[in-house]
Amino acid sequence: MDERVIGRSGQWASVVGLGTWQLGADWGDVDDKVALSVLEAAAEAGVTFFDTADVYGDGRSEQTIASFLRGRPDLHVLVATKMGRRVEQIPQNYVLDNFRAWNDRSRRNLGVDRIDLVQLHCPPTPVYSSDEVFDALDTLVAEERVAAYGVSVETCEQALTAIARPGVASVQIILNPFRMKPLREVVPAAREAGVGIIARVPLASGLLSGKYTKDTVFAADDHRTYNRHGEAFDQGETFSGVDYATGVEAAAEFAALAPEGYSPAQLALRWIIEQEGVTTVIPGARNPEQARANAAAAKLPPLPPQTFTAIRELYDRRIKAQVEHRW
Repeated sequence: MDERVIGRSGQWASVVGLGTWQLGADWGDVDDKVALSVLEAAAEAGVTFFDTADVYGDGRSEQTIASFLRGRPDLHVLVATKMGRRVEQIPQNYVLDNFRAWNDRSRRNLGVDRIDLVQLHCPPTPVYSSDEVFDALDTLVAEERVAAYGVSVETCEQALTAIARPGVASVQIILNPFRMKPLREVVPAAREAGVGIIARVPLASGLLSGKYTKDTVFAADDHRTYNRHGEAFDQGETFSGVDYATGVEAAAEFAALAPEGYSPAQLALRWIIEQEGVTTVIPGARNPEQARANAAAAKLPPLPPQTFTAIRELYDRRIKAQVEHRW
């Protein structure tokens, strides 16, 4: 699979990575055997970038990745984790002592001395403007606790603030055919600054797979049940912030745009891969088949121009007014 450099870090990631939120929690139950088989399928398909966080299953996702990689010393996989969401979300918690403690825990979970890439995990907006915060992140690099650092953001404004920081290697942001605003300023600014873009929530929590209907019922412990209106965390993390009924209808239209040989999910992933300035896209997978199908999007033929036009028209007509003013 093709790889791209992650901005200023000098590290490389496969153009399709693997997001592992669902291997920890918040997506219904995934047992350990299935979780390991997902990691195996992704790696065998050429994925060299795993994205996780200390809060996914309170460390379970990190530990699962560590267990898998211990059994596969032949693999070269870059592992990025995130930190900051296990405490009250106030700027005062984003200090060096906490960073060191969070980093110690993640390094233990991952079984490594130095983490490849650590990202602030959608912190409060003032954090992105704090010199002290980024000085502390520089200290983690100087202490060889992390090789590089980046941020995960909710809004385009947060992303632009972070991109201006000279030490930021990457910005992780929601980008998909139902969330196009980052293409206007964020992705070009990152490209100009030499900052990597990690595209998350690429399938709009599964909406863009075309599998769901208005009658689909998700498990009680699935965020697609309990966070539709932002009850637990930012609403934009669930279905990209799109109203579910609207999303289902728009997803059906999106699925009809898939060229021959593409599934709707692969169309969404391919659309992201082909955006100039995107480093990697990190779909999740609940089983090996999904992991293999997602990775296969990297090898599909380029999309024809008329498909890009049709996707933009659908977004402008059905989605844009719901999301752009918020994120």
